[in-house]
Amino acid sequence: MDEKDIQILTAIAKEGTASPDEIEDATGIPKSTVHYRLNQLRESGVITNDLYDIDLKKAGLSITLISEIWAEFEEGYHESVGEKLAAVEGVNQVYFTMGDTDFVAIAHVANREMVESLVEDYEAIEELERTSSKFVITTVKDEQNPLNDFEAETLIEALAK
Repeated sequence: MDEKDIQILTAIAKEGTASPDEIEDATGIPKSTVHYRLNQLRESGVITNDLYDIDLKKAGLSITLISEIWAEFEEGYHESVGEKLAAVEGVNQVYFTMGDTDFVAIAHVANREMVESLVEDYEAIEELERTSSKFVITTVKDEQNPLNDFEAETLIEALAK
């Protein structure tokens, strides 16, 4: 992958589109080049389907880091600290949780330097008391669409009114 491929993948993610016209508008890369690059990304397995899901490992973001985070308790801290965690570059998901841990943050990074940078960014958040981060060794399941985890009948029973 090169800079243009990364610009295209970033546009897909940020703009929520797979339209070559919209990708061209967002990146300035000519539509014909966008078409060609999208085909190459599909053939190499970086883009895995027509929904433009991305295989993070093939894209170079092969390290999944799961961090448990403890913060100072004060009124509204779940919102203010949660927003600060969500703003850390590389953090993809932030959950305010019940139990011993205040937050869980998930990040996908390329290398140890990015892990170190992420941890430094966590440490710069004044309200954080401590963190505990874990590397994922093997992904057993990573379903992008939670609806796929249920039978249609179960969803109808739970959600239909």
